[in-house]
Parts: sequence; C-alpha cells; structure tokens
Amino acid sequence: MLITEILSQNARLYGDDISLVEINPELQERQIVPWSEYELIEPNPAAGFRQEITWREFEEKANKFANLLMNSGIRKGDKVAILLMNCLEWLPIYFGILKTGALAVPLNFRYTTEEIKYCLELAEVTALVFGPEFIERVEPINDKISGIKLHFFVGESCPSFAQNYKQLVSVCSDEAPQIPITEEDDAAIYFSSGTTGFPKAILHSQRSLVSACYTEQNHHRQTRGDNFLCIPPLYHTGAKMHWFGSLLVGGKAVLLRGVKPKWILKAVSEEKITIVWLLVPWVQDILDAISSGEVDLNDYNLQQWRLMHIGAQPVPPSLIQRWKKYFPNHLYDTNYGLSESIGPGCVHLGMDNIHKVGAIGKQGYNWEAMIIDGDGHLVPQGHVGELIVKGPGVMKCYYRDPEATAAVLKDGWLLTGDMARMDKDGFIYLVDRKKDVIISGGENLYPVQIEDFLHRYDAIKDVAVIGLPDQRLGEIAAAIIELKPDCLCSEREIREFCSSLPRYKRPRRIIFDVVPRNPTGKIEKPKLRKKFCASNLVAVQTQN
Repeated sequence: MLITEILSQNARLYGDDISLVEINPELQERQIVPWSEYELIEPNPAAGFRQEITWREFEEKANKFANLLMNSGIRKGDKVAILLMNCLEWLPIYFGILKTGALAVPLNFRYTTEEIKYCLELAEVTALVFGPEFIERVEPINDKISGIKLHFFVGESCPSFAQNYKQLVSVCSDEAPQIPITEEDDAAIYFSSGTTGFPKAILHSQRSLVSACYTEQNHHRQTRGDNFLCIPPLYHTGAKMHWFGSLLVGGKAVLLRGVKPKWILKAVSEEKITIVWLLVPWVQDILDAISSGEVDLNDYNLQQWRLMHIGAQPVPPSLIQRWKKYFPNHLYDTNYGLSESIGPGCVHLGMDNIHKVGAIGKQGYNWEAMIIDGDGHLVPQGHVGELIVKGPGVMKCYYRDPEATAAVLKDGWLLTGDMARMDKDGFIYLVDRKKDVIISGGENLYPVQIEDFLHRYDAIKDVAVIGLPDQRLGEIAAAIIELKPDCLCSEREIREFCSSLPRYKRPRRIIFDVVPRNPTGKIEKPKLRKKFCASNLVAVQTQN
C-alpha cells in the first residue's frame, strides 16, 4: 500500500472525523483587545487562530492540488518544492504532489535566498509552492533558475511573479488522479541539516515513506483515539514521520505554531492531546517555566497525556529525571534517526525502557543496527565504533552525488557518522558525531559525554562542547555554557563542578554565551567553531 492510499482509506472509513487542526496562538493573542472600562473582547475562532479539516477534506485538497499540478504540466518524476511554515495546507500539498508521481521537495524555512537557489537547482525543481513569509527571499531568484516553470503562492496578496494557489485549486477536480505508482518509485527529496556546509539532497522512495508509518506506529502504539501534537517544522523528516503513525490508524493531529511553554500546555489541555514529541530546548523551557512559577500545572487538564518523546539530538539523562518529577505517569521514549534513514526510528529506546535513559535504544522495528570499527568489523561490547543501520527506510542515494553516496552506503548499510557503544543488554549509547570528536594530546574526547555531565549543574540551561586549536595539545575542549534566566555562575564554580571528571576530560576553556540550535534542536557547532576558533587561533599564533 502506498502512503497516498493510506490517506484515501482514511477518507473512506473516517471521512467526517477531524484529521488535522492548526493552532496559531500568536495570532490569537494579537486578537485580544486590551481590557477597557466596559469589556474584554475575546478572540473570534472564525478569525483563523484555530482551523481544522476532516479526513475527507484532507483527501479532496490533496486531489485538487494533484490535478492542478497535472493541468499545469507537472508529470511523474518532476520535482515540486514546498517552502511553507507549518500550516493546514502543508500536508495536503505534500500528498497532492505524491499523488501525481512527482517528487515532493520540502525546504527548510530558515534557508537564505542563496540556499533556496542552491537546493532548487540541485534537486532540479520544476515548481515551487511558497508562503508569504518567503516573498522577499524568493522574488530575487524567481526568474534566475532555468528549471522553475511554476510558482504557486499560498496566502493573501499574491505577488505578481506567482500564481494564486487558493484560486486555482478551487476550480480543480477533487477526484484522485490515476497515475501508476509503485513502492520503488522515487517519492521525495529531503535535505540534510546543512550543519557542515551546503546541504545534501537525500532521495527516498515510496517504500521509505510507507515503512516510516509502520515503524512509528509499532514503537508508540497509536490508535484512532490518540491525538498527536506536532510542533517541529514539517519540512523535516522527524515531525512528519512521527505523524505518519497517526496517519496509519486515522488518528487526529494538531499543528501548533509556537513553542512557548504556556502554548504547548494549553494545546495539550484544550485539544486533549495524548502524544507530544518535543525537542530538548522545549523540554528545558517547560521545566524552567514550571520551577519558576511562570506556569502552574493545576491550570491545565493533562491527565490524558500518555507519552512524551524526544529525538533529533542527544538527550541528557538529567533532563528526563527532572521531567519525571513533574510528570511521573508519562511514558517516555527517545528516537534516533537521520534524514538518510527517513527520519526517527531506525534506533529507539522503547516506552518500557525508562531504566535505560541515556541510551538511544536498540534497533527499531524492521531495522538492523551494528557498531563497527574503521575496517568494517564489529567492535567488542562496550567499545566505541561507528553506528551503521539497515532497513526499508534507507535512502536510495544522495541525489546527483555518487561520490558522497558511495562513502555512506555499503551493501545496503548506511554509515551514520555517529560514534556509539553497546552495553551488555544490547542498548546503544551515542557517544558523538565522528566529525565532532576532539583529539587532545592524543586522547579522544567525546563532547556529548562532557555535555551530559555539565547538564547536571542546576544553573546551566544548555551547553555545547567544541574543539579549539591549541599549540601544545593540537585541540582543547571548550564548553560554551548558556545559563538559565536569572542564574548567576562563575567560571570558577564550573571548574569546581568539573573537578570530578577525569583531568583530560575537563574543559580547558569556559565560555558563557548562547548555544545556537537549528529548528530540529541540533546544536549548530559549526557556528560556534567559526565564532570562537578564530580568536583561539590568534592566541595560539601569538604564543609562537
């Protein structure tokens, strides 16, 4: 069964049930008029801060856009890019593309004009669907990419160089196009996070998308009675592939446009959310808001919330221990994955393994996982090596990059570039990115281990450890520390806290600054290296 057929099945079986809800709390707050002498004017639900569609409407919207694309000359194998903030149209547009046999190409909403142009050209995109937030970034290149023939604008006040999506789909048929598609056909191109430079284009098949549905549902046991809160950006595999578990069973989902703790808890309470996928920074913000008194859990109805899970970056065990103090009845899971493995799930902890917090888990449903040395041999238990995975969601290739593909795909196995170890029970612990390992005086330092240790210090909100050049040792470990609001802490206090670490693991530099993270929660270490390596290099050169 294709993923588009799952949608069609839901429309037949549960047509009148709500499939998707979009909530924009920022828009809601703007609509609240300040209190006057006579009344407080409450926001009007019809004004658009909360919208919803049924499964039947979802299917019809997808079919309409598919027919619009085909009427506009889009054919099987063409590429259609999506540059939208999370919204109610995002997923119907995505499924509409898939129904034509064309490839969906989601774009990161943080891309600059230069990055948008690069990705559109690399993926050989024919049509671009974009929203009002991106007019200023798209307009300078709208006529500079030879392959782009169509610009569809989703929103009000359509720019002159684009066509109005809403007007055009309104007159299209809502009948499903009859395009022959198989599981082995190309389905989507996703882009790597770009934390090492310009992103790579990752090609996935229809089979990859369907496999994500079954992996996710097996891991988190979604039923039609579950309600999934989706906060991360839909352009990323993580958010969408977690939602695929709900799609498989016809479960409802809520798209929340905002990450403030009050907004998240209010959505969980009012929409009767049962499953929430959070990123580490948002978990930290919720916990900080609770401990500071900014939010009172008694103000919310949270009894139905059964599962909180995290993915996209290493999770400090201390963070989950702190979470369980406030939410002792929550099931917890963490998921590991890459865009090259169709997102989260190739390794997962499992909801029954809270005693193994700190591990990323075991091989996921329908997946295999091993840890190997530089020669491709299995490493002994407890030793560090590179994690490799194999399963139905492994990418077909890096699009138009055979050399990069050959470097990471070996006999069906995907080399993740992540260093890991396995314990006696078969649970895998992420040690660090291969490229992030710091070699200091001949010793290998794994930043994630040092970061996990520093996260235990109460005043620290976030931390990133990077290597800086050093004349004597080659590299030294530097800890960039972001303190919690209103917390004061000195370098001396941090050094005293680190005294229980082996001497070679202690950070040689302590820097108080903001820790940058991308939209999926990953620390942007290249930015930190660029910012601090230059100054350290000058210091090294001065010593010569």
